Amino acid sequence: MSQSIAVVGAGICGLFTGLSLARKGFDVTLFERDVPPPEGDAEEAFFNWQRRGAAQFRHPHAFLGLMCSVLGENYPDLLEELLEAGARKMTFADMVPKHMADQYQPEAGDEKLWMLLCRRATIETVLRRYVAREANLRIHSQTFVTDVIVEEEATLTGETTLTVTGLELTDRQNQNRESIHSTDVIVNASGRADKFYQWLQNKGAHIDEQRDDAEIVYYTRHYELREGVSEPERDSDNPSAGDLGYLKYGVFPGDNGHFAIIVCLPNEESELRTAVKDGDKFDQICMNIPGLVPWISPEQAKPTTSPFGIGEIHAVWRDYIPSASAPRLLNYFAVGDAAARTNPLYGRGCSTGTVHAHLLSEVLSSEADPWQRANAFKAQTEAEIRPIFSASLSEDKRGIKKAAAIREGRGVETAGSLKQWFALAFGDALVAAAKYQLHVHRGIMRTVNLVEKPGMFLEDKKIRNTVLRYMLRGRKRNAAARIERAASREDMINSVCDPST
Repeated sequence: MSQSIAVVGAGICGLFTGLSLARKGFDVTLFERDVPPPEGDAEEAFFNWQRRGAAQFRHPHAFLGLMCSVLGENYPDLLEELLEAGARKMTFADMVPKHMADQYQPEAGDEKLWMLLCRRATIETVLRRYVAREANLRIHSQTFVTDVIVEEEATLTGETTLTVTGLELTDRQNQNRESIHSTDVIVNASGRADKFYQWLQNKGAHIDEQRDDAEIVYYTRHYELREGVSEPERDSDNPSAGDLGYLKYGVFPGDNGHFAIIVCLPNEESELRTAVKDGDKFDQICMNIPGLVPWISPEQAKPTTSPFGIGEIHAVWRDYIPSASAPRLLNYFAVGDAAARTNPLYGRGCSTGTVHAHLLSEVLSSEADPWQRANAFKAQTEAEIRPIFSASLSEDKRGIKKAAAIREGRGVETAGSLKQWFALAFGDALVAAAKYQLHVHRGIMRTVNLVEKPGMFLEDKKIRNTVLRYMLRGRKRNAAARIERAASREDMINSVCDPST
């Protein structure tokens, strides 16, 4: 494996791409537009690392079981370094609600249901330093990719091939020196800021893009637990994450006594969107949600940042082999958000990006022909990433409908047909069963952690029978399990947005 590979982007997905390819024997060069992490610990990285190329850098991230399994199975020494830096391992036993603790017995597969709790700055700093130690891998920081070099050729059978052969670079560390980097394969791991999509189309590539607006914006604020204070216990009656329809919220525990809270709002909620930008009003919103009160009460924690937001949230899927008649695009691969992007609210991006990176390294190490590589990678992406993308997109669309119904004062759980009634009744029964039956909760956590295809747990006969049994209790009783104790939309707006308060 003497081929040279250029990876564009040294975020989490790009770093795992470079690492997995280097371990396969490829010669890897990573190009990153931003400066490297500062010297020092996690605190220094979080507060002082300038990551302008990653808009979501300081927003909270979820490192789910899918990613953690890849990490633990392939890079146990990296995991140890992350734990030494303050990251924490949260096992499935830790996730079991207190009122179901007496039901818990370890089962095969539980070992994959664990999460890593830390800030992105922590994992990216440790990962970056770890990757930089690879013998056949180099990282060039402050290097901007300004174009991609493509050679077009017509074959004897009339097909057009577009072979990617290199990159145009501008080195910001060296008087903006421009150069050409020739390479055998280019991997695009540049994330949301991807420019290859347009560059390649300008050079004749056919790329199908599906783009759906989630119609939300979310704001983050970081906090630090006060000295000697522990994190609150998980409370199933007052959860630290939830969906009020007009507002979604969540606590993201981090490392070294830090945690973050997100408040997600539909684009149409103009009054709350204005209020959430103000630190005092952000906290006031949180204090109207019982599950957040134990986290941010003044004696518990203090804020370390002002609220900051991110918008333009889209689900994006790009197909680089859209048809048999399209020009063949060779030696170019897109991974992570550059290929398949889901709503970051669900915390799936790092996990899908990490798996995508390793799928690519397996394809490139097992296939030599460029066109076979392209087709094999597409097939693997469709099989492993598409189901997660589709499930996330469905959640986005349900959220849009629910938020609109609440704004307009309409019922959100009204069935228009017997089929719709059954679906709603089954959903209510599933939520209720998961709240009180550990085996159902475990099944849902397998989906949440992406260790199996979304919804596959419903193929379990025991889980199905339990949910059907709960349906016999009636929708009204089961629907009570969905109710979250928090201010109504009207009360929240009056409380937070009233000038007299």
